[in-house]
This record gives sequence, structure tokens and C-alpha cells, in this order.
Amino acid sequence: MHVLHIAWEYPPHIVGGLGRHVAELLPALASHGVRPAVVTPRLREGPPAELCDGVAVRRVDAPLMPGADYPTFVAHASRNLVGAAHELQDAYGRFDLIHAHDWLATEVGVTLKYQWRVPLIATIHATERGRGRGGLHNEAAHRINDLEWRLTYEAWRVIVCSRFMAGQIHDYFQTPLDKIDVVPNGVYIGGSPFRDADHWLSFRRRYVADDERMVFHVGRIVYEKGLHVLLDAWPAVSAKVRARLVIAGTGGYLEQLKAQARALGISEQVSFIGFVSNEERDQLYHAADLAIFPSLYEPFGIVALEALANACPLVVSDAGGLAEVVQHGVTGLVVRTDDAGELADAITAALSRPDIARARAAAALREVREYYTWTRIAAATAEVYARVLEAWQQSDWGQP
Repeated sequence: MHVLHIAWEYPPHIVGGLGRHVAELLPALASHGVRPAVVTPRLREGPPAELCDGVAVRRVDAPLMPGADYPTFVAHASRNLVGAAHELQDAYGRFDLIHAHDWLATEVGVTLKYQWRVPLIATIHATERGRGRGGLHNEAAHRINDLEWRLTYEAWRVIVCSRFMAGQIHDYFQTPLDKIDVVPNGVYIGGSPFRDADHWLSFRRRYVADDERMVFHVGRIVYEKGLHVLLDAWPAVSAKVRARLVIAGTGGYLEQLKAQARALGISEQVSFIGFVSNEERDQLYHAADLAIFPSLYEPFGIVALEALANACPLVVSDAGGLAEVVQHGVTGLVVRTDDAGELADAITAALSRPDIARARAAAALREVREYYTWTRIAAATAEVYARVLEAWQQSDWGQP
């Protein structure tokens, strides 16, 4: 089965959960009877064409459009991606299915669906209305929402990562529930990234003193990640526990957070360390006493899954899919979204009883090993492909 993926993030260009999902899914599909290929904008380094881990890749330079809004930029880049898709088909043979990831892939996916007369499958990783906490606040947001609706309409089936997202797609776009498949994200589980206890201690001392507890957050620095709620909670935490908050990531909300930390008088207790590699991220998970994800909107919460895979104790908000990944009191602690007081209490409780927090982390790791492997997720995705291909072959649409 030959499947073309259209994704605006693919290594080495990965920004968030969509990029990590596609980067891990495609090689895993290659071991499940699927020949995956991908077209993607060349927004970072990477060769224009390569065959890597069983995946045929075409990266297309995006047009220079200073001053254009993002939907307009995406529309113009889409024309080049359509051309790259045809080049891939000429080189590797006819595609059986097209798999589009999020609204950015709508125009390419729909165009190829009708040019090639093959089924289109969509994965919706997040929605613009969800990011806006139920609202569409400008013209660009309305255009993105329209593209999301069109993608769900044109797709033969829609894949989402959580029951929460299935409900959103049904509510926002009137997508029938029996057209939606819930396939969670996956994660790879590695061993300890440290050679020995001395290596662990020397790494940890780069961030905290020996008498400090270490609380860690990683992700895009944007409003919907709820970091302002975490900063509001921090004075209550520091009044009871000697701890340092280490925040990794980059994004447009960083300066506001730094100003908030200064206003709260906690700048000396908060370290904004910027971008970290995957290797350093995993080291930070293993060095930390606690990971925190207080999101206001989270379709799934792949960062929480990564923390659990690294056996790091965890506190999350109940936003979106996070409450489906973390079982309160069993694999972590779950607090109400946008509640700084409840968040402070949970952080304090976890740091005060590290033995219980570590026991929850051990239970979470067992669950991750059973349910959230990429082998399992690839098999579930391939099963969706097989059902779509069988239904298409029995239909009149697209048949010669």
C-alpha cells in the first residue's frame, strides 16, 4: 500500500506535536506493509529529496512573501507541494491513498484527491477554534477554520488523537462520529540517559542546587500552554518547598512570561533555558523531580507522554486530551484548567512526597509500554488505511 503524507513539519523541521507524530509514525508504518512518502515545505535544513528509514521525502522551498498572513503564505506554498507530489508519484509509482495532516495540508490534499481520484484521509491534530478557547478572533482564524471544515468534509475518514478531539471535530464541523477514528500518539521508551549517578548529579547541578527540588516544563512558549498559570502558582509553592522551575522552549509568549516572573518576584527561582535537543530533554526529565503541563488547550498532550516514558512524576491540567493520558492519583496528578491554587497544591504535594510521586511514575511507565508504542499506533493507522482502501474499491467514486 503506497501512501502519500502531506505535512508542514518533518525532520529536521519539528515545532510541536504534529511534527513529532509524523516523524515517528512514518518509519513505523514502513514496517507494517505501508510504503510511506511525504511532501513538506523546506523550512529548515534538509535535502530536497531523500529516502530515509523507508520514507521517500520531498522538501519544497517555500515562497518569499513578506507581509503576507499565514493562510495566504500556505496557499502559495501549496502549489509547489502539489508539484512535488507529482514528482514523487513519477519516481515511486502510483499512490493508493493520500493522508493530510491538519489545515495546512487541505489545499494540497484536496487537489490531489481529485487529480488522482484516490481517497483522502485527514488527521486533525488541533483546531483553530480550540486554540482560541472556542472563539475565532480574526480573519486569518476564520480562514483556517474554513480549511479545517473542508478537510474533514473531503476526507474519507478523519483520524484524531483523543476522544476529546473527536468531540470537538463533531461539534465544530458536524463531522459524523462514525467517520472519526481515535488513534492516540505514541512514544519511544529509552533507558536512562546517564552513565552513572555521578553523571546524573553533574547534569542536575547545571540547573539546581543540591538542596533544591527541580520542576520542569518543555514545549512551545505560547499562551495556550498555560505557563502564566504556573507562574501565578509558584509563590505558593516556594513558600512551602525550596524548588526551582526550569522552562525549556521558545515562542512568542516568552517576554510576557519573563515580565510576569519579575512582577511576581520569582525571577531568581525560574530559569528559561530556551530550545533543548531531544537528548537534553530526556536528560532533564530524568533529572527533574516533577514535570508540569498546565495547558489551557491540549488535543492530546504528547509532552506528557514523553515525560511518562522517561519515568518522570507528572502534574497536568485536565485540558483536552491530557486527562485521557494521565489517570489522577494513579499515573500522575490532574488539576482543573486555569486554577493556580489547585496547581500549587498539587505541585507541593508531589514534591513533599517524592516516594508516592515516583510510584505513580512507575505505574505510568508500565501503561506507556503497553498502550502507547509506535508499533501499536502504526498498526492502528494501517488498519484505517485498509478499511478505506477496501471501501473505495467497492465504490463507484474514482474507479476507471
